[in-house]
Amino acid sequence: MDGLDLDLAPRLRDALLAADFTFDHVVERLGPRAHGALARNETAPGLLSTGSGDALDALIRLFLLQADVARSAVDAALPGLAEPLAHAGLLDLAAGRVRALLDCRPYAEEERDLWVVSDLTPGMDGAANVMTGDYVLGISPASTSLAHLTMRRPVARALDLGTGCGVQALHLAAHSDVVVATDVNPRALAMTRFNCALNEVAQVDVRDGSLFEPVAGERFDLIATNPPFVISPANTERLVYRDSGLPGDTVVERIVREAPEHLVDGGWLQVLANWVISKDTPWQERLAEWLRPGDDALVVQREVLDPAAYVELWLKDSGHHGGPDYLARHDAWLRWLDDQRVEGIGFGWINVRTAGSGARELLEWPYEVEQPIAPAIAKWGDAVARMAGLDEQGLLNAHPVVRPDVRQESHGQPGAEDPETIVLRQQRGLCRARQVDTVEAALVGASDGDLSVARLLDALASLLERDPAELTAHYLPVVAELVGEGFLELG
Repeated sequence: MDGLDLDLAPRLRDALLAADFTFDHVVERLGPRAHGALARNETAPGLLSTGSGDALDALIRLFLLQADVARSAVDAALPGLAEPLAHAGLLDLAAGRVRALLDCRPYAEEERDLWVVSDLTPGMDGAANVMTGDYVLGISPASTSLAHLTMRRPVARALDLGTGCGVQALHLAAHSDVVVATDVNPRALAMTRFNCALNEVAQVDVRDGSLFEPVAGERFDLIATNPPFVISPANTERLVYRDSGLPGDTVVERIVREAPEHLVDGGWLQVLANWVISKDTPWQERLAEWLRPGDDALVVQREVLDPAAYVELWLKDSGHHGGPDYLARHDAWLRWLDDQRVEGIGFGWINVRTAGSGARELLEWPYEVEQPIAPAIAKWGDAVARMAGLDEQGLLNAHPVVRPDVRQESHGQPGAEDPETIVLRQQRGLCRARQVDTVEAALVGASDGDLSVARLLDALASLLERDPAELTAHYLPVVAELVGEGFLELG
C-alpha cells in the first residue's frame, strides 16, 4: 500500500469517469434488487445484472462484487492501468484474470462525483474473513451518519480526527479552506492521500499521530470525528479502525474533554460514538461530567444495546463469529463488561460548541429523524445563542413564529368537549414530539409573528380568566423551552 503512487490518481479518475463508474450510474445499472443485495454483502443479483461486458459492468464486478474479471475486460475499462495498479497493490493479475485487492467505490456528495479507495468489504457472500489490525474501513453506515451529522457552514479550518480512508476529509474540503486529517494507521494515511488526489482535493493536510498530538497548539472552527469507539478491555489485539486500545469509553471522554482546547471560540466538535451506560450512574450524568462549563452541548442517544448483543455485534464485525475461539472471546469480553458494571452501551451524537452560554441538552431520541440532521443541529445552536442574548424582558418583547412543519395532534374520546392529550410534533429535523396543555397549544397556534410573547400571554390570561402575572411566570420558561426545542422561532 505504501507504493500507491499519487501520480496514478488522475489517470484512474479519467478512466472511472470514462466508464461512467459513478454512484448514480452504478445504482442504475444494478437496479434496486441487486443494489439492495450488495448492501447485505450478497453478490448474486449483482452478477446477474452486470453481464454486458462493457466497462461499467467490468468495474462493478471487479471492485464492488469482488469477482474475478477477464484481463481483456479490465484493460478495456482501465486502459494502461492494470500493471501500475497491480504494482501499487490495488489489483492482482494472474492467468488472464484480475481481482481487486482494494475497494474503489463510487460515492456522491450533492453535485460531486467522488471515489473512495479502502480495504475490501469483508464477509461478502458469507465468506469468513478475519481482518488484520491495520484494516482500513471504507464507506460505512457510521461514516455516512457522521457525514449527515456534520454541519456544512463555510469555515476556515476543520479537523478530521481519525480520518480512516478520508471520507470525512473529502466532505470537509467542500466547505473548509484548510482541512487537517489525522490517523495512527499508516495504511489509512496512504489511502487518504490517494483519495484526496483521486478526487482533486488539494487542501487536506494528512498527518500521523494519536488524538490531538498532531495538532498541538492549533485551533479549528470545526472538529468532526468517528473515533475508534468500540467499548472493550484494553489489550494488544485490536482493529485500529474501531479499537482505541483504551478501556471502555475513555477515548470518547478524552476527545470531548480535550477538543475545546483546539477550537476557536464558537467552534464546534461533532462526535459519532458509543458510551457506557453504567448501573451506578445515569448516562446523562456521566456525559455531562465530560463537558466544560460555559460550552453548549447537544447530546442525543439514538440507540442502546445490551452487553451481550454488543459483544456479538463486534465479534461478527471482526470475523470471529463461529470461529474456534468465539465462545472464549465472547465470555471474556462479556465478563469484563459485567465487572465494569456496564448495563448497556449507548450510541449517538455529541455536539459541543465552545464559549457558549452553558446550554446543555442530553436527549434520548431513538425515533426517526430527517437526514441529513446537520441543519437541525445548527438550528439548535442558533436558538441557544438567540436565547442567551435575551433577558426576561427581551423574551417578552420577542415575536414568536411557529415553525411551518409543526403539527398538532389531539387525542380523546369521541364527542368529548376537550382532548385528553395534545401533542405538538415536528415533521422535519429531529422530528421531536412534545405533549402540551391547552395554554401551550393556544400560544403556539397564535404565534404568527404579529404579537409579542407578552401580548400573547396577556391575551391568553384574559381569555382564560387567569391572573396575567401568574400565567406569565409559569409559561415564560415554557416559551424558552419551545424555542430551544425548535417548535417556535423568534422574530
